[in-house]
Amino acid sequence: MSLIQLKDFLDSNNVKYVAISHSVAYTAQGIAALTHISGKELAKTVIVKLDGKLAMAVVPASTHVDLARLKSATGATTVEIASEDEFRDKFPNCETGAMPPFGNLYGMEVFADQSLTHDEEIAFNAGSHRELVRLAWVDFVELVKPRVVRLATGKTSEAA
Repeated sequence: MSLIQLKDFLDSNNVKYVAISHSVAYTAQGIAALTHISGKELAKTVIVKLDGKLAMAVVPASTHVDLARLKSATGATTVEIASEDEFRDKFPNCETGAMPPFGNLYGMEVFADQSLTHDEEIAFNAGSHRELVRLAWVDFVELVKPRVVRLATGKTSEAA
């Protein structure tokens, strides 16, 4: 999904958002630094496999996905991080690793870390390593309907 497609989707749902362009950055922490957005307020999308089925795990940039927590929350028998080769083709208009957390548009279940609910807004990659979108958390929940669970590990989630 390109930024244009994402904007069209948000516009068609009457969602207010801000698009932010920045220099090329490939890590969530690098993007957070470039855009002056806290690593706990910037969300990253991690593609995981739950019993072999692709899903999205959305966590603050300053954390990691705890596979044991995700396994416990989902009841899956096997949980692992998907390789780029396993998911690249599922996101034809996105740069690899810059997928927006809209699994509903890709036929994927979305799991969001509960610590993301502590902020009024969520910011995330918009399909490229040069663009972000920021919108209200309540709008994200309304559009995506993620399952909110405790799935992150790291300095931000440990305090949650």
